Amino acid sequence: MDDVRIEICLEGVDSVLAAEEGGADRVELCSDLFEGGLSPSIGTVRTALRLSHIPINAMVRPRGGDFCYSEAEFEVMKEEVKAFRAEGVNAIVFGILTPDGRVDKERSRQLIELARPLEVTFHRAFDMTRDLDEALEDLIALGVDRVLTSGGEESVCEGAEMLRHLVEKAGDRIVVMPGCGLTERNFNRLSSYIGAKEYHLMLNCEKPSVMEYHPQHIYMGGLLRQSEFSIPMTSAQRVGTITLRR
Repeated sequence: MDDVRIEICLEGVDSVLAAEEGGADRVELCSDLFEGGLSPSIGTVRTALRLSHIPINAMVRPRGGDFCYSEAEFEVMKEEVKAFRAEGVNAIVFGILTPDGRVDKERSRQLIELARPLEVTFHRAFDMTRDLDEALEDLIALGVDRVLTSGGEESVCEGAEMLRHLVEKAGDRIVVMPGCGLTERNFNRLSSYIGAKEYHLMLNCEKPSVMEYHPQHIYMGGLLRQSEFSIPMTSAQRVGTITLRR
């Protein structure tokens, strides 16, 4: 497994530093992983780049929900691509679909042109397309460098057979990067079966808040209430359990 690369999905500068400590090859930096990952702030990107040495791929996703964006939202995405490129990130991560469930080739082409010479990753919007084989060929034709996918299923475990097919079909034309649901317990088994060269994992832990005063009746997260006094972040130890196996 010496040639297998590990990308860690995370939010926050502390998690970037933890992933680097654990031996990850690169990170995908987002905000709001509860929504599946949204664009990080410029301040987060700038600070992560200054304090770490690990390659940082920046998410460009203006909101949660579907991947069919309004004109205003698309303008936001273009501005974020330009801003992240100027900051010096390693790659841009995005995904745009048409209402009928296909890759939005025209808008994707515009973002790719803005991102160059950086690499581009098409994220798991790919799994929401109506035909994964067709979508893969569209991304290859667009010159996308990498596609993040769970094989059109809820997780890599359920999508393993399709992922193996996509890896074989793609060959050297595009990197097929399995992600979603990979853990220390299933990584060796699934990666051996799928045969990809890159994998995308989220390996979190929780650290307690330093707050000593805990008002238990106040929540900042709306109806889906998460504790304000437990902070999710990447676990360097968990990352190390994957990277040390190579």
